[in-house]
Amino acid sequence: MMSNCGPEAPAVTWLDEARKGFARYTSAFAGTLLIRDMTSFDLLSERSSVPSRLLGEPGPTSEQLERLFAMAIRVPDHGKLIPWRLLLVRGEARRQLGEKLAEIHRHNDPNVPDAVIAKDRDRFNFAPLIVAVIARLTPGHKVPEQEQILSAGCVAYNLLLGAQALGFGAQWLTGWAAYDRRVAALLGLVDDERIVSFVHIGTAREPAPERVRPDPAALLSELHFGS
Repeated sequence: MMSNCGPEAPAVTWLDEARKGFARYTSAFAGTLLIRDMTSFDLLSERSSVPSRLLGEPGPTSEQLERLFAMAIRVPDHGKLIPWRLLLVRGEARRQLGEKLAEIHRHNDPNVPDAVIAKDRDRFNFAPLIVAVIARLTPGHKVPEQEQILSAGCVAYNLLLGAQALGFGAQWLTGWAAYDRRVAALLGLVDDERIVSFVHIGTAREPAPERVRPDPAALLSELHFGS
């Protein structure tokens, strides 16, 4: 008996989605960027940060965020400590956080210039989503705290890669607020937690500015032992 079903559709791979995302990212800039079939290596080779002030709506959908976060936490994690968590800042909370940062900065330094305070107020008002990547440290564990922080840093970097693969722009920022304990308390961090990054994610209003990259050959050396 013949089935009414057609041939089974091929599974959609991560690379398929990355190609679609890259196409969305470049569609508005087709006159300045070469659009071609993209491999996973191309995605890594062309990774670049989009300044947060150039990011706007729309941000990722709930479905896109679910996939982005599932990908982002696939990082080296010695000891399986899961030494990180994510805090989302979006909507009205962005403006409110900026106001709180301005108050804390003024309290820390009464002589801080007004222009710097204004920047504090606006720093979260551009991208529709900011993901604070927080390292959750386990002091005294055989896995050094540095490695736990590096694992959290890998999560932040994966967010950059995943956002670009989905067609969005992103930027990893810190600034003084990432290292201030009053800000940490404001965000609900406990004593053994640290802010690793604020990853700003949104739609790029223009192409990411390219910058001069170092020559890999100038950074390489090789270990040799004498005979």
